[in-house]
Amino acid sequence: MSLMGELQFFLGLQIKQGLEGTFVHQAKYTRDILKKFNMGDSKPMTTPMSTNTALDADEDREAVDQKEFQGMIGSLLYLTATRPDIQFAVCLCARYQASLRTSHLQTVKRIFRYLKFTPELGLWYSSGSSLSLRGFSDADHAGCRIDRKSTSGTCQLLGTSLVSWSSRKQASVALSTTEAEYVAAASCCSQLLWMKATLSDFGLRFGRIPLLVDSTSAISVAKNPVLHSRTKHIDVRFHFLRDHYEKGDIDLIHVVSANQLAEIFTKPLELQVEGVDNALIKGEIESQWTGLIALLV
Repeated sequence: MSLMGELQFFLGLQIKQGLEGTFVHQAKYTRDILKKFNMGDSKPMTTPMSTNTALDADEDREAVDQKEFQGMIGSLLYLTATRPDIQFAVCLCARYQASLRTSHLQTVKRIFRYLKFTPELGLWYSSGSSLSLRGFSDADHAGCRIDRKSTSGTCQLLGTSLVSWSSRKQASVALSTTEAEYVAAASCCSQLLWMKATLSDFGLRFGRIPLLVDSTSAISVAKNPVLHSRTKHIDVRFHFLRDHYEKGDIDLIHVVSANQLAEIFTKPLELQVEGVDNALIKGEIESQWTGLIALLV
């Protein structure tokens, strides 16, 4: 082993350490992939995906080369290690690698144009952050236009630092918004329990871990011990959410949609700024994501 000084660069990750905290980003990697896929001179976009975008198989459109598309997706997936703002858009596009059409390629290129606009965004870990653990979960009911499966979005914070997040299509079709939200909350609960067990090895102890959900009906189902007709169709394996609530491991708390951090992992990122030049829009995006990654609520 050799001492090479303070960590600054590792496997594409750039780390800036200071007295106030640590900033992790992939600005160099972002510029490299923009150059690799000939997107360096493209027109910047303020969001990774239009809010009106609804991808499907689009079999009537022209098929395109899968090799370049898969290379783009692979590069973007590695970038999501420090860019939660593109997580949903990248995962959505990755679903169509087997049957690629021009509409899918255009959507991926828009993500690159967004990266051209915001190459230096990353994760900020404050040195003054507390060590309290909490999670957020959200779901987009029947969001997939092919099989009508829902998308679960979850994120976990340690104090004011975002440490884990996911955007994943659910394994089965949810028959209601309540079921979709309940399944997403169960997934978030599983991750929180794993983090709790891991952090206990470092001597950290937690009581009830807050799990914030914006669906009052899903919270009611988790707190109701009676398996009535509205819940008996939900897969049994997801009912461990109720079990851990009763054990006191987690605490289900309602949060208004405006403060639901996990919403960006189930829907396209939306920014409404009119009559403002690009520099100010970029500053607004950076301030929004600094607030999200540090603490939005």
